[in-house]
Amino acid sequence: MKINTALILCAGFGSRLNPATLSTPKPLLKINNKTLLDHCINLIINLNIKKILINSFYLREQINEFVKNHKYNVEIKVIEDGNNILGTGGGILNLINNSEEENFLVFNPDTVWNKNYINEINQMIDIYFTNKLKNILLLANKNLSFDKNLIGDFDLEHNLITQKDKKYTYIGCQILNKSILNNEKIVNFPITRTWLHLIKNKGLNGFESKQKFYHATNLDIFKKLQDL
Repeated sequence: MKINTALILCAGFGSRLNPATLSTPKPLLKINNKTLLDHCINLIINLNIKKILINSFYLREQINEFVKNHKYNVEIKVIEDGNNILGTGGGILNLINNSEEENFLVFNPDTVWNKNYINEINQMIDIYFTNKLKNILLLANKNLSFDKNLIGDFDLEHNLITQKDKKYTYIGCQILNKSILNNEKIVNFPITRTWLHLIKNKGLNGFESKQKFYHATNLDIFKKLQDL
């Protein structure tokens, strides 16, 4: 089995990167002369994914124009959150309701994605299907973060995510089956709410990345990333 559709979450305000995001949505900020969204799309193409769904809200016209004016070897569709921003959970649910697929790769574009992640994500996909999982997150030890002030989110024990000792951080890529959101409505809610429910039931899995983690955490880190 394989993943056919990837989701990219592009609706947020990017407030921690103000003033850079006052006139430009965070996914369209540039690292190494390429937008964060472009880095993400290119990784997805290299994973042989055939379709991408992108959500938008803040400065949505710029996201729409970017996709319209850039030609990629993949089908891309932008789906707006609507009149109100839906958060990460509501945004994902709105996107998957516009697809016939059951399983999705989900990306946050504020990580600087590159080809070094291909093998790890493919391994994560294999584990997901082989073990018939419902949700698996790509994590990295917080010591691998370019931002040395980044706080960890989780612990990882035998591929199960816990909150015992927050040594690991979620780096912005997950695989999920749409069934984990069966009880949710398309309103504003964070995907972390779903994760915490899964953790309580020992149902949230993790895969450890060994890559150094570059993430546009805030304006100071974003400026430092320009010098890499």
